[in-house]
Amino acid sequence: MILLNDPRTRRRRLGVATAAAGLLAALLTASPAAATPDPGDGPAASKEVSKSARAEATEAIASGEIPAQDEIVHSDNIEHLVNIPKDVLPGTNSDLAFQGKYAFAGNYDGFRVFDISNPKKPKTVSQVLCPGSQNDISVSGDLLFLSTDSSRSDDSCNSTTQPVTEKSSWEGMKVFDISDVRDPKYVAAVETACGSHTHTIVPERRNVYIYVSSYSPSASYPDCQPPHDGISVIKVPRSAPEKAAVVGFPVLFPGEGPDGGGNPGAPTNPGVSKTTGCHDITVLPSKDLAAGACMGDGILFSIEDPEHPKVIDRVQDNVNFAFWHSATFNQTAKKVVFTDELGGGGAATCNAEIGPNRGADGIYDIVGKGEKSKLVFRSYFKIPRHQADTENCVAHNGSLIPVKGKDLMVQAWYQGGVSVWDFTDSSKPKEIAWFERGPLSTDTMVTGGSWSAYYYNGYIYSNDIAKGFDVLKLSDRRTDAAKRVRLDELNVQTQPDYFD
Repeated sequence: MILLNDPRTRRRRLGVATAAAGLLAALLTASPAAATPDPGDGPAASKEVSKSARAEATEAIASGEIPAQDEIVHSDNIEHLVNIPKDVLPGTNSDLAFQGKYAFAGNYDGFRVFDISNPKKPKTVSQVLCPGSQNDISVSGDLLFLSTDSSRSDDSCNSTTQPVTEKSSWEGMKVFDISDVRDPKYVAAVETACGSHTHTIVPERRNVYIYVSSYSPSASYPDCQPPHDGISVIKVPRSAPEKAAVVGFPVLFPGEGPDGGGNPGAPTNPGVSKTTGCHDITVLPSKDLAAGACMGDGILFSIEDPEHPKVIDRVQDNVNFAFWHSATFNQTAKKVVFTDELGGGGAATCNAEIGPNRGADGIYDIVGKGEKSKLVFRSYFKIPRHQADTENCVAHNGSLIPVKGKDLMVQAWYQGGVSVWDFTDSSKPKEIAWFERGPLSTDTMVTGGSWSAYYYNGYIYSNDIAKGFDVLKLSDRRTDAAKRVRLDELNVQTQPDYFD
């Protein structure tokens, strides 16, 4: 049942649950007919919760505080057009990229290509079975890139999961030729230090540079030993992608000691991740800028020389940020929104116990110019809608909604759903639209919800971990101007200049 102008009373406001690092998985492989899904990949399907958590979920539904199990609700300015369930690829749905009339949807078992020329009726064009976490995805011209961040037996699409203690394991980047989207071809693989949890492309006319974000989860990983205090830079010649190779490893956190100069984490900063790499980087090529979300640190750096990025400023929040996860510039490059993935994506953090300032967005103004620029904190934003203690919910992937003179963003919150919010006033952000489903379960913590929610050419597209591919239509005078902005390609971590 869809509820417009939802009359439910949300009695509890968002006030961390302790986190298991969530949503891990495996790698990729090419020919859809050549591989089978790897049961060793992907997050645990569910985990037990306390009796009080089960009771809280049941009571919240009974009181009308949250939607019923699997029930869809949304604000009256959002329409849910369609859901396309998972098909050949049973794994966790992950990130999205766009090109022309196509949407490319990552999945821990590979990727799926949709024809979205009619957003109300997306059609599957192809599905490539290539197991590997997270299969973070981006596209540029005839090339598609996938991240592998789990221990694999080799670099093929037939690889199998290996113990992390195996020194011969493979992790890194894979490159596909998508000149025929109906039949993508696997053309190159590049092994990188600590694999590739996510990646960000810096496209040029002749080459595509890839910034590979990865981090060392433990000193027990033989292929990922500290200090891991930088990023791998891969150069991919467009005319010869098979020659893709690592061209550098710029250190972003120089310092003394075995872990480099990043945030030391506990016990110095209890509850904060130690910085052993970056989780995600967003570049703004038109301004030669990048923002890095790096576990215990947020950084601003110059990419004027893409092979040698240079850090401009660095900030920490040792009170409310546990894990700096991703970053988004506003259109004028005067602000950065950083997300805190408290609980690793597998915990219930959208509740009164955790509060409004943890597992949230942090809004920073960029003050000054050039190498003297500074990141200055202004406020936090978190969805104001209570979620059950059986729902994984925390700030996750989102994109700008291009309205000139306004700072508007759509964002995924796992089982917290999809939120549209306004941060034009950095100190007073506010939600203006939303979409969500009720909990997947009231008995156990079942990982699900929107992994990525992005605005592209007039519509919002969401890749739901469990439910599949959703298309939403936003009808609001505050966002109507965005419908006139048309893009040929969108990789959200490579932000376009919408009004150039």
